[in-house]
Amino acid sequence: MVKRSEKLAFIKVRQGDEDVYMRMKDFTELSVSANPKEYTRKYIDEEMERSAVVAYQPTISYKFDYDSQSAVHDVFLNVSEKELVGEDTVCTICIVDLSREAEEGYYAVTRDFYIIPDSEGNDPDTYTYSGNLKAGSKKVFGYATSDDEWQTMTFVA
Repeated sequence: MVKRSEKLAFIKVRQGDEDVYMRMKDFTELSVSANPKEYTRKYIDEEMERSAVVAYQPTISYKFDYDSQSAVHDVFLNVSEKELVGEDTVCTICIVDLSREAEEGYYAVTRDFYIIPDSEGNDPDTYTYSGNLKAGSKKVFGYATSDDEWQTMTFVA
């Protein structure tokens, strides 16, 4: 059985002059939905309908407890507070599967997503933000390594 804690999410964050994949901490929800688009038809000589998947529109629903010291949370906060649109809402997310070794590290998949904020502040105990990440590119498969116990990581396609 694979534990949820073995699938780590990272987001690419600008740190000075370089991009760094930082671990997405304090998230209480990161749930993936495939959202397949189906083509369904009924042939006159058959009793059943046939369906085939013709496309996908993956989304990841997110919710996190806001930490004012988190550069990761600031990516989401920036989109929400400034009401950014279009390409200004794009982020790169990488999911690392620590249950699957690959090449010199662990199996990883990265993809661009659009941040679609939904709500904030609806928890009485802590300030939360929630919304969806909608796929904006194809998946890139590779592997990930880390030198700091998975606080940051390096992705190789």
